[in-house]
Amino acid sequence: MISRCTWLFRLSTLAFLLVPGGLAFGQSPAASTPPAQPVTPPQQANPPQQANPPQPGAPATPQQPDQENGQQPTFTLPTVRVNLVNLVFTVTDKHGRFITGLQRSDFGLLDDGRPPAAVVGFSQQTNLPLRIGIMLDTSSSIRTRFKFEQDSALNFFLQVLHPADRAFVEGFDVTVDLTQDYTNNIDALNDGIRKLRPGGGTALFDALYKTCQSQMLTLREDHPVRKAIILVSDGDDNYSRALESDAIKMCQRAETIVYTISTDTSPTRGKGSDVLQTISDATGGRTFFPERIEDVALGFSSIEEELRSQYSLEYRPADFKQDGSFRTIYLQATNPRYKVRTRTGYFAPRPGQ
Repeated sequence: MISRCTWLFRLSTLAFLLVPGGLAFGQSPAASTPPAQPVTPPQQANPPQQANPPQPGAPATPQQPDQENGQQPTFTLPTVRVNLVNLVFTVTDKHGRFITGLQRSDFGLLDDGRPPAAVVGFSQQTNLPLRIGIMLDTSSSIRTRFKFEQDSALNFFLQVLHPADRAFVEGFDVTVDLTQDYTNNIDALNDGIRKLRPGGGTALFDALYKTCQSQMLTLREDHPVRKAIILVSDGDDNYSRALESDAIKMCQRAETIVYTISTDTSPTRGKGSDVLQTISDATGGRTFFPERIEDVALGFSSIEEELRSQYSLEYRPADFKQDGSFRTIYLQATNPRYKVRTRTGYFAPRPGQ
């Protein structure tokens, strides 16, 4: 057990504490508590310049050499201008119970290893309008489990959607099938869910990339909203042209939390489970591993509770440069009994963007 003195010493490594009425600045963080790094597979630590991804609805195909120059087809990752960073996060205790009612003085934050220039706002976002996408794996590998996915998604909409919320429904195998765009109409969402049919291979990374690009990155609202995707899949991908890191980066650019629910109920977790965990961790979401396929609904129920138990912190980064770089985020509660979950960082814009 960590003593109180040891915990206080560790907190001193944070560059500042958020305190009522302003910021208290301290020393730079110690090497023992480095800020989180962006998620990039080892072989893709410096991804090459990428070209345009397949358009929504177009079939994804395995990587083939470019007919004109012999190069592999790649993806272009657009950049979002960042003036103020809005950080949505969840706080739980060691038992996974959500902690509400905390103040901004209960947290310490580093942006790219530095305290922010200014904190603009802090609030508990229990009623912030939601923009939610349900992505259901419709590949042939989940055919026997598909009805449970559909029923659970519908029950989620019935429980979570408030009048100001909007949601969309899509399925994916080798292509993405958007059966219902943003709406608050439960009947329309139900129809969209029932239209989906399983079959084909799995292009999970392509689907997540395109969904965040077309449904989340382009979303324009005149008021703050919270963006989230619920991805229901076994995590196996056998058809994508995009890499796992491409899909994660697009989610981070679109400032979208991704919750994943595994449909793999085998006793041992395979590679697909690791994929789902990596995506959720990088975007500030959470992964659920039901022991039975009938328990998929419990994952939806837990996500519903979390979406109404989150916090929002808005701040202006210090020493900010428009260089297109990934800026890490390190957020921690001053109480060692609490665990904070949020995205690992965001992308700065490039000059002229």
